[in-house]
Amino acid sequence: MNKEELKAFFDQNQTIIADGATGTNLIARGLPPGTTAEHWVLEKPDEILKLHSDFIKNGAHIILTSTFGGSKIRLAHAGIEGDFEKVNSSGAKIAKNAAKGTNTLVAGSMGPLGEMIKPLGTLAYDEALQLYADQSRILVDAGADLIVIETQFDINEAKAAIEGVRSVSKIGLVCSFSFDRGVKTMMGVSPTKFADGVKEYDLSAVGINCGKSILDNQQCLEELFSITDLPIWFKPNAGLPEVNESGTAVYSLSPQEMGDFARNWPSMGAKIIGGCCGTSPAHLKEIARAVE
Repeated sequence: MNKEELKAFFDQNQTIIADGATGTNLIARGLPPGTTAEHWVLEKPDEILKLHSDFIKNGAHIILTSTFGGSKIRLAHAGIEGDFEKVNSSGAKIAKNAAKGTNTLVAGSMGPLGEMIKPLGTLAYDEALQLYADQSRILVDAGADLIVIETQFDINEAKAAIEGVRSVSKIGLVCSFSFDRGVKTMMGVSPTKFADGVKEYDLSAVGINCGKSILDNQQCLEELFSITDLPIWFKPNAGLPEVNESGTAVYSLSPQEMGDFARNWPSMGAKIIGGCCGTSPAHLKEIARAVE
């Protein structure tokens, strides 16, 4: 699906519902500590399929593949670098299977590489570009309808990611930042600096995901809306995490509370709405109900 086709999909609906969290939901369903979602793409594809299906049943028009950590670098850290192509291809095919027979789109998810680009790190810009190109090529070939470069925090890496995708495909493309210091990223990037930094590229939407509190994310949303004409992708966490007695992070907002917040997001500028960490299918149901 190219940019024009994705724009037509966006225009058909006043608000688009994206899915919820991958990692926190899989942990709740038995993913062992220290094990990545990409491991389960290989070992328990039925669990990945069920999560996708649960999000679709609860209103998702777009689901993300379980390939956030699917770059060669991240898979090497996870000890499964030899399965790079299989992880990404299977991740896309599982999601496509879940979406079969529905109008739900599959977005190929690509997260940060996990290593900094020079001069702050040791990774060369061209190397980062190629890593994103390699991953996106597999996702596109396996049937992804669009690509989402998400949870970014560094303008240089975001540019490398965008250029990497564009070197292999004209597919519809979303770039989303995580403002994990409240209203800036760990690199000091504000929503305004983010929008200015990527405005030269052919994007279908810009976005905000993860981050800190709902209120911080809403402030970022309002700032981004004031300076961009592109649709805005908005997937905040379900509040702030609290560690329970078993050492598991539990996010503070109930499904109903998140739905109450979500009711205002379209008027704040969000076009594609979902949730990040802590956002369960039950949360998504309330989000969809509130905004639709």
